[in-house]
Parts: sequence; structure tokens; C-alpha cells
Amino acid sequence: MSAGTGTRSLANTLAWAGDGAAHLRGLMTRMGDDAFAAPSALPGWSRAHVLSHIARNADGMINLLAWARTGVPTPAYASAEQRDADIEAGAARTPSEIRDDVVSSSDRLAQVVRKTPREAWSAQVRNVQGQEIPATDIPWIRAREMWVHAVDLDVGASFADLPAPMLAELLTEVAITMGAKADCPSLRLVAPDGTWTVGDAEAAITVSGPAPELLEWLLGRGKGRALRSTEGRKLPVLPRWL
Repeated sequence: MSAGTGTRSLANTLAWAGDGAAHLRGLMTRMGDDAFAAPSALPGWSRAHVLSHIARNADGMINLLAWARTGVPTPAYASAEQRDADIEAGAARTPSEIRDDVVSSSDRLAQVVRKTPREAWSAQVRNVQGQEIPATDIPWIRAREMWVHAVDLDVGASFADLPAPMLAELLTEVAITMGAKADCPSLRLVAPDGTWTVGDAEAAITVSGPAPELLEWLLGRGKGRALRSTEGRKLPVLPRWL
């Protein structure tokens, strides 16, 4: 676990999601039209794919908030196949269309959030993985999408851009998720501002470095070149996060 727990309140996650949307929107606005078709940091996806995914994610979060408000099951996406098809179709649009879609879908989500009654936030819905989650996790999911995919655009953003409390919370969540995977080695992650354990603490390999670089490595977004294993071993190979 981590020194970063205890800050994932609804007020904080709403703020992180809003700040992440503004951060990503700024990156997108500064991209020239020719940058949209260029590869992103995600294999097989252009930057246009990443931005189309972000727009459809906003619609997905609107669906989950409708579920929380009405009690009628409304999955984020009709199916994984439809989600993928929508992203592929969206990526083929003009840069202007994609920009407008990212902005308008984000604005729609913000309006729905503002109108969501207090009692709806205590409802239970299901995330994309089919797990039951409280509606209060919806802004967290959106915040995570904004900040991680801002890095995936590969236009200069990094995990050091995240608000420090959110960075600690995301490291905590990813450490728990990775620790539950049978093929993930046990790790003790040490940063100047916190420590996280992945898997069995007794058998853990210690990996140290700045928290943003630890997160980048855990998420499979970097090779961990700024990290060091105190046992003098090479950094272990990690499974996919999601």
C-alpha cells in the first residue's frame, strides 16, 4: 500500500478529471493537423485514435451516470466490438471534427456531472471489466483516462504532470491491480515521497526512483531507465496493467 491513500474523495476526483480534461485539451489544441495521423505511444493507434477514444469514453461515463441516476443498467459501451469500431471510425475523421468531438463530449459529461443528484453518487454500477463499483468511482475513471492518455498522445506530456496526490493514488491502485496478477513479480517500489508494495512483501524486489517514472514503468509506458533495483538485478518484465 502507499502513503498516498485517503485522498480519493469525490471532490478531489472531480477536480482531477476537470484538470485532466483541460490539460489534454491544451495538448490537442497545440497539435497541428498533420500530427493527428502520426503514431501515438500506444501500438497500432494514431493520435487520432487516442483522441477518438477519449471522446467515446466521455459518452461511456455519461452512460454510467445515467445508470446511477435511474437504476436502469446502461453499460459504458454497447460492446467491446462496438467500442473498437467507433474508435476506428472516429480516427478517420478530419482533425477539426476530432477536436470538436473531444471538446463537445467533454462538455456534455461536465454538464451531466453537475446535474447528477447527491443520492445517485451512492449507487452501484459496473465498469468496463464487469466489476461492480460505486458511482463515485466514475470521475476517478475519467481522471485516469485523461492524464494517462495525455501521455499516450506523445506530444510532450509526462506522468510528472499529474497532481501529486492523484499520482500517489494511481500508483496505489496500479500496485494493487498488478499484485493480483499471477505472472507479476513481487515488488517494493520506493520513491522519495512514498513506498508501494506489489504482491508478496517478503519476496519483493526493491525498485527505486521518482514516482512518475515508477508509474510510467508499471503502466507499460516506459522502460524504467531512471529506475534502479537495489539488488543489482535487471528490472523484471511486467505483465500488462489492463
